[in-house]
Amino acid sequence: MRDNGLGSWTRRRARMTPAKTALVQDDRSTTYAELHRAATRLAHGLRTRGTGRGERVAFLGLNSVEMVIAMFATAQLGGVFVPVNTRLATPELVHVLGHSGASLLLVEDALAAPTADPTIIDLGIDTVVFTRGGGTGLDGLMADEDSEIDEPIGLDDLFMIQYTSGTSGRPKGVMLTHGNVVWNVYNLLVDIDLTSEEIALVTAPLFHTAALNQVLFPTILKGGTALVEARFDPVRAIDLIETQRVSLLFGVTSMYLALAATPRFGEADLGSLRLALSGGAPIPESLLHTWLDRGLMIVQGYGLTEASPGATMLRAADGARKLGSAGTACFFADVRVVRDGRETAVDEPGEVLVSGPNVSPGYWRDDPATAAAFEGTWLHTGDIAVRDEEGYLRIVDRLKDMYISGGENVYPAEVEQALHSHPDIAECAVIGVPDERWGEVGRAYVVLREGTHLDAGAVLAHLDGRLARYKLPKSVVFLPELPHNASGKLMKSRLREVTL
Repeated sequence: MRDNGLGSWTRRRARMTPAKTALVQDDRSTTYAELHRAATRLAHGLRTRGTGRGERVAFLGLNSVEMVIAMFATAQLGGVFVPVNTRLATPELVHVLGHSGASLLLVEDALAAPTADPTIIDLGIDTVVFTRGGGTGLDGLMADEDSEIDEPIGLDDLFMIQYTSGTSGRPKGVMLTHGNVVWNVYNLLVDIDLTSEEIALVTAPLFHTAALNQVLFPTILKGGTALVEARFDPVRAIDLIETQRVSLLFGVTSMYLALAATPRFGEADLGSLRLALSGGAPIPESLLHTWLDRGLMIVQGYGLTEASPGATMLRAADGARKLGSAGTACFFADVRVVRDGRETAVDEPGEVLVSGPNVSPGYWRDDPATAAAFEGTWLHTGDIAVRDEEGYLRIVDRLKDMYISGGENVYPAEVEQALHSHPDIAECAVIGVPDERWGEVGRAYVVLREGTHLDAGAVLAHLDGRLARYKLPKSVVFLPELPHNASGKLMKSRLREVTL
């Protein structure tokens, strides 16, 4: 049986450490033997419903043991897992489900309301509503059969489609193979010394690549324990670090800021923490020093969903010396900084290109986007960086207009498209501006049609329900016209000079 895929990981772990606790949620523990049995029983159950090789299984729910079980069950069958962002508005959800061609949707009951929308019903997806509850919520789908699934899986087989906001106004489905994820985990394990005794706190959303591929999968491979939290609660997180002796933590800037702002942060026993990982956007130096004062260097990296996600890492040993840097390439990855087709000189800005077995083969059902972003084995990231004399990267800008708010990628084209649907808006532009809590937030610049009137509240109300709330601008500036160059191209750089 050819079983190199991720679906075999629960079986391999169960035969090594069957009684070891794999997952904990709401004080309920799941051993590796129980995880494997549940995933296998669910795989048999899904097979009877028609799920097989290449079929897409969408999952809409908060972090849960059920999500982990469903993911491994789908992988055992050679199916393709589609984790759905729980913050999407209904039109966005319709696009993701329809574009992915999902044949089955597993949806948590608390999030099931949109599935009653006629536009989703018309997709004809087999929809199963479950209740999150420590691994029991999917029992009704499980077959009374736990024999091994014999589907051959290779590293080049598609494992997952993760949707990321698109520059053209539509989310793009990043294809990740079993091999992409496996090699990313190898990269991480070369960089950080995880052990089989690791206690990892998983509070960031598992529908994003970072929490899933940088925390959950490495922990399971090593045989550690993952504490799965449905949502991030900074006060509870501090309590869990103390009482459960958490050793591995991941978060984005807003999460580390919230943790540091808890009343007990200064006195809490954080001695068990060995590793604190971060991604999504550089952490401000002031916040890094706040955590350094508690004896912990936050390990930062640079990556993107298309790289599964790790491309570079700033190792803890270099953290203070290279503060603000994105580090150097991961072991099984190659990174270039290019400009006009050539390698850049020291401190010369250029676009970051990434290559390696962790890099996606392309975008699902989007040949033009794939052709634009992938050149041979190299992924054009659209991010601008400079390298110092030692080869350490520092991300300085984005070739595209994307900004990161609270760890979430936001593409202005998507927001602008929604703004343009208002009949009173003649022209608009959205940029990211600094924000102490979220890193960056959106600011909309709006030109109204002659003879019309809108205030900021009306503009934001128009967007509410059309886009996920993290994509909504936090401020609106009304202008008589937007700046353009001689050829009529919008000059967004000039908008940054406009003050409120």
